[in-house]
Amino acid sequence: MMKRVPEPELMNDKEQARAYANADFEEPHSHFIELFRERFPGKIKGETILDLGCGSADIAIRFAWAYPDCHLVGVDGSVSMLNEARKAIDNTSLRNRITLIQARLPGIKLPHDYYNTIISNSLLHHLHNPAALWKTINQYSTDESRVFIMDLMRPDSEEAARQLVDTYAANEADILRRDFYNSLKAAFTLEEVREQLMEASLDYWIVEQVSDRHLVVYNHNVGMVA
Repeated sequence: MMKRVPEPELMNDKEQARAYANADFEEPHSHFIELFRERFPGKIKGETILDLGCGSADIAIRFAWAYPDCHLVGVDGSVSMLNEARKAIDNTSLRNRITLIQARLPGIKLPHDYYNTIISNSLLHHLHNPAALWKTINQYSTDESRVFIMDLMRPDSEEAARQLVDTYAANEADILRRDFYNSLKAAFTLEEVREQLMEASLDYWIVEQVSDRHLVVYNHNVGMVA
């Protein structure tokens, strides 16, 4: 198994943030919504969804369309990424339904004491201390909260990582191909994530491989889904 090589926690570079915002994530981000719906079927009404590591807000926007009765709070540590997020939201009719907050995990201060739904996409592999994510989720969730995390999964070798880059980012900018490769090397394995959950007393949560490069983490509870 390839050894994990951490990458910078934040995408602060403007060019990097712009390349990420302009990349084609239609397939994995649509898959994120589909997987959430499969694991938490039914409607979610009148609540605020917390999106940790919201980046350029593509997932938040998709969630807002998928669940039109909800508000979203997107949190990200990168000012450059949040600037791209604001541009994306301004091109929609969702400005009153998505709130953006610049903050780094852990120890963030949020508008609500808890959230019935917490989501996160591709944040975990950026964290030098992955416990920060699980600590934050524990802080802002209840036993009834829905939690759904999707992230990259580290491949067995550098060659396998390069093949994934060639398969899924062949037509992307060089900077995005580089970042994708580095992110694959920084990602965790299924077993490493299970160990993190055990240390956070969340070992009853489910960890699944859902593609050749993605894993998901979610809890059993369906909360207030009707």
